[in-house]
Amino acid sequence: MKNSIIYALVFVGLQAAAGLIIGGAWALMGEDVHELTTTKMVATMTLFSALTLAVFLLAKWAAVSPKWLLTQQWTVLIWAVIAAMGMVIPETWLLEQIPELPNWIEDEQEMLMNNYWGYLAIGLLAPLAEEIVFRGAILRTLLTQMKPWTAIAVSALLFSLVHMNPAQMPFAFLVGILLGWMYWRTGSILPSMAYHWANNSIAYIVYRTYPDPDIKLVDIFKGSETHVYMAVLFSLLIFFPAIYQLHLRMKRAEG
Repeated sequence: MKNSIIYALVFVGLQAAAGLIIGGAWALMGEDVHELTTTKMVATMTLFSALTLAVFLLAKWAAVSPKWLLTQQWTVLIWAVIAAMGMVIPETWLLEQIPELPNWIEDEQEMLMNNYWGYLAIGLLAPLAEEIVFRGAILRTLLTQMKPWTAIAVSALLFSLVHMNPAQMPFAFLVGILLGWMYWRTGSILPSMAYHWANNSIAYIVYRTYPDPDIKLVDIFKGSETHVYMAVLFSLLIFFPAIYQLHLRMKRAEG
């Protein structure tokens, strides 16, 4: 447990370090350090991801192996993406039903979502770095110390907390449970990375399509609550079969 908390703190520390380094570089170029720009945020997240990969892989805190990939379980990756697609509307509907939580990084999110380079940070770098740390290092360690579902829950809680944004924490915890289950069943971060990539990519596409941050599902479905419920049901009829297929197909690489 101690090592897992250290890994989470290192993850947060690397994020802060990347921010300081990019801020220093901006100052040397004569730019306003305090000005929030998409270029600066993308540069920070790129450096942060590179530092995270370097530290966790060089220190051997996260194990990366081609064994699972060589099993050619391509359908697992496909069903992981389908599961992510099926969860978008139910997730959005669920978040609309609970009291609105403070979004401390709303401005940063909007700037990234409104820029094509923002996809690099949200859709590609975040899934890679976060899966390396929270499944490849933290959960891998916890699984050697706790019962599987306890380890998955603890890793999901840490995953939620390091987002440090109340608006993201509830869903991050639920997703962390699902991603942890995928890792436990396969011993690989690739299925969880596929889900994570699809989830973030869909969020990016949806925001680009409906850029109003205050828009509700009922607005998208032109004021029809019935259509909203039908969309939620239809999505769940995608999500649950996908989860069942993952349950049937996921397995560890031999040896």
